[in-house]
Amino acid sequence: MADESDLRTALRVKPTTRMDLSERDPADFQGWKKNDAEIATAGQLTRLVDLQDRLWAEGKHGLLVVLQGIDASGKDGAIRHVMNAFNPQGCFVASFKVPTPEEAAHDFLWRVHKQVPGKGEIGVFNRSHYEDVLVVRVHELVPRAVWLGRYELIRDFEKVLIESGTTIVKFFLHISRDEQRQRLQERYENPRKRWKFSMGDLGERKLWDKYTEAYEDALSETSTADSPWYVIPANRNWFRDLAISSILADTIEVLKPSYPDPDDLPKGLVIE
Repeated sequence: MADESDLRTALRVKPTTRMDLSERDPADFQGWKKNDAEIATAGQLTRLVDLQDRLWAEGKHGLLVVLQGIDASGKDGAIRHVMNAFNPQGCFVASFKVPTPEEAAHDFLWRVHKQVPGKGEIGVFNRSHYEDVLVVRVHELVPRAVWLGRYELIRDFEKVLIESGTTIVKFFLHISRDEQRQRLQERYENPRKRWKFSMGDLGERKLWDKYTEAYEDALSETSTADSPWYVIPANRNWFRDLAISSILADTIEVLKPSYPDPDDLPKGLVIE
């Protein structure tokens, strides 16, 4: 069984390497058992509570969490089960859907930059600027030369954020085609989930191979030493939660956030 700290290495997309998703098993669980993983995840969530509190109090670093994945890959579930460890006062979720007319009138990063977390904050992107090299590419909304040039623009954009004090961690939730089929069927049949189902999901499912190719290129082109991608095997929700929570905790731990000690307070103050 891989140690929790090893997941950060095992699931990372190494810079300058070509990603082949067929080599990453979406049902992989790194030797963990479900019960052990759930106990370990609870520990990581407790750890995240403390780390976020210190990050928020210190106010020196921002953390941007990017969640990407094909339909039904578990982005909402990851937010619900992992990001709920964070105090909403210092954490927000931004979703990027079809651009509004105002957003479409600007460059593709304009709407994204406005949602970047400030110092002390954690921002979670449910889909992100990567839609402009994924959906846009698959549906041929812009010429190939346009989306091809966006890899460099994204790398430069993320470099600016990093140099300004933002740590970036990016998760691709990797599920199998059969797992997606089962989840979409459940959405359709479950009255509590049916609102999330759209006939358009079936049209997107037919483009599975094109999306896979687009994701492989995006992961290969934009996973850097300072802005890494992690391919999270997401067929099993319990392993998804363990992997994401442990990688997030390890990432924040590297920043060594600490509570500030104000130097303008008098010594020995007794409040009556």
